[in-house]
Amino acid sequence: MIERTLAPRLEAAAAAFPVVTVTGPRQSGKTTLCRATFPDHAYANLEHPPTREFATADPEGFLGQFDGCVVIDEVQRVPDLLSYVQVRVDERRVPGEFVLTGSQNLALMDAVSQSLAGRTAVLNLLPFSLEELSGTAARPRDVWTAVLRGGYPPIHDHGLASDEWLAAYAATYVERDVRQILNVGDLESFRTFVATLAGRVGQPLNLSALGADAGVSHVTARSWLSVLETSFVAYRVRPIHRNLGKRLTKSAKPYLFDSGLLCHLLGIRTTEQLRLHPLRGAIFECWAISEIVKSRVHGGLPAATHFFRDHRGREVDVVIEDDAVVRVAEIKSGQTFLPEFLTPLRELERLLAQSAAPPERVEKRVVYAGDDGQRRSDVHVVPWHAIGSIDW
Repeated sequence: MIERTLAPRLEAAAAAFPVVTVTGPRQSGKTTLCRATFPDHAYANLEHPPTREFATADPEGFLGQFDGCVVIDEVQRVPDLLSYVQVRVDERRVPGEFVLTGSQNLALMDAVSQSLAGRTAVLNLLPFSLEELSGTAARPRDVWTAVLRGGYPPIHDHGLASDEWLAAYAATYVERDVRQILNVGDLESFRTFVATLAGRVGQPLNLSALGADAGVSHVTARSWLSVLETSFVAYRVRPIHRNLGKRLTKSAKPYLFDSGLLCHLLGIRTTEQLRLHPLRGAIFECWAISEIVKSRVHGGLPAATHFFRDHRGREVDVVIEDDAVVRVAEIKSGQTFLPEFLTPLRELERLLAQSAAPPERVEKRVVYAGDDGQRRSDVHVVPWHAIGSIDW
C-alpha cells in the first residue's frame, strides 16, 4: 500500500472524536486507508445489498453486532443510520468507535450535520498526490506522464492502463452516481456537458455560454456543475476577495480534481498528444492547482486557493492567504523558465503592499514543467516534480 499523507491526521482524529468521517471521490482510496489505519476495527460496506438492507430495516440490530470499533463504508447509502450512531456514541463516548466513509459529499454532509455535529471529525481524501507517489515504483518518469495518468489509486496500485480505467470510471459515474444525486433524464446531454466543461478548464466560468455549448439551459448547467462538485469531480477556484483598488474579474474558474480524467474527457490518449494539445497550458494548470489543493487538504488545511485577474487581463494563477502571509504562484507549462513569468507576480505584490491591510510577507513562486529548480532573489522557481515538497 502506498502511504497516504492523510493517515496521521486520521489517527489523531480517531483519538479525539468518537466518530471520524472520511469523504472524497469514488476510488480515491478511502476504504484502503481506513482499513489499513485501523486493522482491528470490524468492517461493513453499505454498498453490499444485504448489508444495506440489514442496516435499513434494523439499524439497532446492525450496530449491535459490533462489540468494538467499526469502519462503515458508503454510509450515505443509509443516512438514517447516523441517528442511531449518535445515540450510541452519546452513551459510550469511545474515541474512534466509528470510522465512516462516503463518496457523495452533499448527501453525506447533510446527514452528518443533522446527526453528528460536534461528535465527528470530517476529513477529505483526494486521489494520490505526486508527493505520495514519490519513492514508489508508481512515480511518473516525466511531467506529461504524471499529468496524463492522474492520481486515482487503482491506476497506480495495480499498474492499470489509465485510459481504459478512466473510461470505465467515467461511464460508471455517469450511469450510476449522477442518477443517485440528481434525476438526469438525458445521459447523453450530461456527457456532452461534462466534455464541454473539460474544454473550459481554467477559463472564467459563464454558465449561460457553457449551457448553450452543451445544449442545455444555464439553470441545468448550474445544477449539473453542482453535481460534479458534490461528487469531487470538479471544483471552482474563485477570485481573490481582497480589495486591491482595481476592477477585478468576479467569475470563478472551473477545474477537475484529476488531470488524468480531464485528459480522458478531452480525448487525449498519449503523452505526445498532450505535449502538442492546444489546451496543454490549461491542463498543466489544472494538474498543478490540484496538487496544491491536495497538499493543503491532506495536511489539514482548507483548500483556500484563489486567483487574481484584473480588467486588463493581468493574472496570477494561485493566491493563498494564510493570516499575514500571502503565497502567490504562476503556473507555466513550458519546460524553459523565462524571466517574464515573474512580471504578474511582482505587480500583484505591489498591489498587495498598497492595499488597506498589506500582508507581512508575500511568497512568490513559479511552478513550471521543467526539471530544474532555481532561486531568483525573491522568487522560488519550482520544477513540476517538487511541487509537493514545498509549503503551500
